[in-house]
Amino acid sequence: MFPTGLLAGSGWASGLNLWAVVGLLGIAGRAGWADTPELLQNPLVIAAAVVLYAAEFVVDKIPYIDSAWDIANTAIRPTGAAALAILMTPHESTPHRVVAVAGAATTALTSHSAKASLRALINISPEPASNIIASLSEDGLAFALVGFAFAHPRVALVITIVASIACVAFVWWAIRTLHRLGRRLLARGRRTPTGRAV
Repeated sequence: MFPTGLLAGSGWASGLNLWAVVGLLGIAGRAGWADTPELLQNPLVIAAAVVLYAAEFVVDKIPYIDSAWDIANTAIRPTGAAALAILMTPHESTPHRVVAVAGAATTALTSHSAKASLRALINISPEPASNIIASLSEDGLAFALVGFAFAHPRVALVITIVASIACVAFVWWAIRTLHRLGRRLLARGRRTPTGRAV
């Protein structure tokens, strides 16, 4: 059976934290909670995912460093989601696999873009607490969606579609907001100490 719900949920969650998804899928498979790819159940793969998740767990909570990390992961997270889709559809036809890969990569890109946009907004006035809360919330969403997809794949598919649309809308709003703030900062920089334009 084509694992549409789990594919969608895993893809979207990978945009927030790829290594959390890889580790969770691997552990779930070994524990018998879900039918996941054998490669992900390899203890070395799980160990590597846990180590990378731990590194991201720390980096993701440091102002500005988290944004740099997001930029570095712009290609990695969607590509990782696409790779997971390939692993999860070994017996499907080529058209189905193409759709799975494209869908997983697209949903991962939407959630990743929303995550990166949110961090950029937070870092305008960096507060460690804000980054920590955002990071923990993102990790929680990733774990919750994948776990929910194990039990309720159809509902998870609907949630993923709605979440992806919301992410696109949020990114559009965030870009406009950042653009306006950037113009205000440039306008202030062009003024003299007396408040007159140069």
